[in-house]
Amino acid sequence: MENRRNFLKKAAFSAVAISGIPQIIAASMPAGKIRKIKLEKDNIILFQGDSITDAGRNREDKGFNNPRALGTGYALPAAAALLEKYAPLNLKIYNKGISGNKVFELAARWEQDCLDIKPDVLSILIGVNDFWHKLDGNYDGTVETYSKDFFALIERTRKALPDVKVIIGEPFAVPGVKAVDEKWYPEFYEFQRAAREIADSFGAIFIPYQRIYDEAQKRAPGVYWTGDGVHASLAGAQLMAKAWLSFIK
Repeated sequence: MENRRNFLKKAAFSAVAISGIPQIIAASMPAGKIRKIKLEKDNIILFQGDSITDAGRNREDKGFNNPRALGTGYALPAAAALLEKYAPLNLKIYNKGISGNKVFELAARWEQDCLDIKPDVLSILIGVNDFWHKLDGNYDGTVETYSKDFFALIERTRKALPDVKVIIGEPFAVPGVKAVDEKWYPEFYEFQRAAREIADSFGAIFIPYQRIYDEAQKRAPGVYWTGDGVHASLAGAQLMAKAWLSFIK
């Protein structure tokens, strides 16, 4: 009976948190009408980034609209919702995130993993490793390196694909959950600021994931949304997907 009560309590808690996702996102968005991307027939959508986007995808699978190729993170529920809602548009959705990547590593594979795909909508979430890997001594980049490399990557993309619509996700972290401690701050804020400035420079859509996760913790603790402070749980993946979809019309 005790196990049953605990199960029911956790299930009820999860239902409350998940059902509140629309309210979390609404409370996290900037005031006023947000700009949205209108999808067109035969559009190609590409998710790019590090392990948060990769999420265990099968990198041998080069296909699109395929759960194996999309991984288990936010790209999968976002893609599923797009394919259901916009079935007549014949969308092609790819995930080319790679765990551990920093911006310069995106740039090294950009020709094959972005430009050759010719996306109409390009979504990039990158920056956590550009900071995190400094803490374990495996990288010596600075926020200036991150900003310069990221700016150059978007500039290169726009030159090759002038009509591409760009979405930049804010790198985020949930303090107090395993990997994220006081050593992250205040420097990590500078990486978030740089990502926002790059989005503004190119007129790209910016998803305020940090604010979204902060707001989500008013409904459930951080460990509910992310197992280590960086990588999304199942609930966190749904939270991120719903936020991403709010910028599509």
